[in-house]
Amino acid sequence: MQRGFQAGLLLLLVQLFQEGPGNIPAITLAVLGFNVYLYVFPPAPPLKACMSLDQVYRNKEWRRLFLSPLHHIDDWHLYFNMASFLWKGMRLERRLGGPWFLYLLSVFFLLTGLVYLLLQALMIKLMEGTDSSDPLLEYVQAFSRECVVGFSGVLFALKIVSNHFNPSGVTYVMNIRVSNHFASWVELVLIYLIAPGTSLVAHLAGVLVGLLYTVGPLKTIMEACADMISSDGVTSRQRSYYSFSGYSGTRREYFEEPRPAEDHTSDYSESYISGLTEEEQIELAIRNSLKHREQTRRRETEHHPGDSEDLRRRRLRRFEQEVTNQRRRL
Repeated sequence: MQRGFQAGLLLLLVQLFQEGPGNIPAITLAVLGFNVYLYVFPPAPPLKACMSLDQVYRNKEWRRLFLSPLHHIDDWHLYFNMASFLWKGMRLERRLGGPWFLYLLSVFFLLTGLVYLLLQALMIKLMEGTDSSDPLLEYVQAFSRECVVGFSGVLFALKIVSNHFNPSGVTYVMNIRVSNHFASWVELVLIYLIAPGTSLVAHLAGVLVGLLYTVGPLKTIMEACADMISSDGVTSRQRSYYSFSGYSGTRREYFEEPRPAEDHTSDYSESYISGLTEEEQIELAIRNSLKHREQTRRRETEHHPGDSEDLRRRRLRRFEQEVTNQRRRL
């Protein structure tokens, strides 16, 4: 089945050109393009790709774990998910580095589906022995039977990680100022209330996976797996998949006496400042300005020592003249 060109696709294309394809990191652009391709040329209809406990576990259709996040119901579903991914992907890929960001995406891609299935199984377990007259039973049954598609679970996990890097920041959710500590939880509830067709359980699975990475053991496990896969445990910690710093894009862990880091603060480019907060960018701009002024003064002194000495003498004579004039007035 092939879809025609639709309004959501057009808006997404416009947004891509506004950002500039050359300004979008490679992994973010590739994943976005792959989602668009699978929407235009879907390998299976949504009913054959959606994920639920019945379909995946009981019917043994494990391929739905991989198909579900890459399928979207319509062009607006695709547009809103990919527009959100574009912003999060650009920020996180520049901060973490391409290889680690791809690794992170792959883990989140699989884990959000597994956690979603676990939540459905938990709800089914809770319904056992529940009184049929209980008004909450209908809601729990609906959650436990839903079959979901879409990338939004992964997006919620990425949002948790993105907010973790800027804990003092704020997010505006429907013009409501919310601290980054609680923004994902507020979005979780509001999206469900204003768009009842969305999956609260799938979004919750994404939030839980993001928390497993930021405050749980997931990041440590991922680093340990990366060490085991690498052939050299020492040099692997200097590679880009361990990148974790918001400044140079890499976090290096040395097991020898560290050498002084190369100073990249003078390279004040868009790719460099993308991972910094507004306050950090202002501080960096001030520091660069002062550094540039000091370097200019030193160069002038080195190349024109005579001019510098002459300037000093003229200032001294002017000062002596002002002192003499003051004495005459007295």
